[in-house]
Amino acid sequence: MTTLSQLHYLTAMGIQTWQSRQGSAAPPTELKENMAVLCATVAQCTACPLHKTRTQTVFGTGYQQADLMIIGEAPGFYEDQKGEPFVGRAGQLLNAMLEAIGLDRRRVYIANILKCRPPNNRDPLPEEVSQCSGFLTKQIAFVQPKLLLALGRIAANYLLNTQMPLGRMRGKLHSYGMQNIPLLVTYHPAYLLRNPKDKGKAWQDLQLAYRSIAPT
Repeated sequence: MTTLSQLHYLTAMGIQTWQSRQGSAAPPTELKENMAVLCATVAQCTACPLHKTRTQTVFGTGYQQADLMIIGEAPGFYEDQKGEPFVGRAGQLLNAMLEAIGLDRRRVYIANILKCRPPNNRDPLPEEVSQCSGFLTKQIAFVQPKLLLALGRIAANYLLNTQMPLGRMRGKLHSYGMQNIPLLVTYHPAYLLRNPKDKGKAWQDLQLAYRSIAPT
């Protein structure tokens, strides 16, 4: 980990590329089929009013057997247009954050709690989370990650079933669900774009995430 400690924030400098615990780039056929069925179900969902204003649903993307699963709160404008999470400026920063610890975006799995964009990028409403969160629960069960990384207070509050402020959730491992999946909390990239002074704290969170999934 000596090279990791020498990294400047958001700059990858030769960290060994992370390898999946499965050692294979192709997920099993059954997992692909399960994800495909769930994705199709999400695309047809009309359970809450957000389906009336969406361009398309935003299911999730990445390696379906990833050790690290990243979870945000909801799609934004660019995500709604493209149908993929974290593709705008916040997505570009997330990519750089991952590269800084030697991870390629294609080797993690990324999803949001909501699969449709709330109008004007407002916070998700409780009833919207209630209607939509079952999809995320199934995604987590399918991926079976070693570590969940919650981006922002809203995602962290949902996953940990708490109203604790983000500052008090950072810097330590939590546990998600009956599976007791380790979970870390850090700032949402969109927040960091507005508050670059907190990038140093996010870098500390990323280092902890790396240590949590790195081969021993």
